[in-house]
Amino acid sequence: MKYMLLINAGAVDGNGAAAECSVEDWMSYDKELKEAGIYVSGESLADLVTATTVRVGQDGGRTVTDGPFAETREVLGGFYVIDVPDLDVALDWAARNPGARGSGSVVVRPIADFGA
Repeated sequence: MKYMLLINAGAVDGNGAAAECSVEDWMSYDKELKEAGIYVSGESLADLVTATTVRVGQDGGRTVTDGPFAETREVLGGFYVIDVPDLDVALDWAARNPGARGSGSVVVRPIADFGA
């Protein structure tokens, strides 16, 4: 079963970075996923300042604004898609994710299968 691990970076410092993990931590995690044979895909997202939000009103009119303007300092930093037997295994891999450390979190969601 495929699961998406949504990586929410914790509160950022004055330079826009969270200090809970290093580049080496992420490289090691990538390697572990691939060696375990469960890696499907994954990407890191560009800096939050590059985000654009689109909203469509009931009248069909669209509003485009720069950034997500979240009320929290936690931001979506990237994702992995893994293929594992069940939720328990997905949760184990999420707990190993460097993004789950400190004030960060990893949201685990099953990928919907519409029989395509």
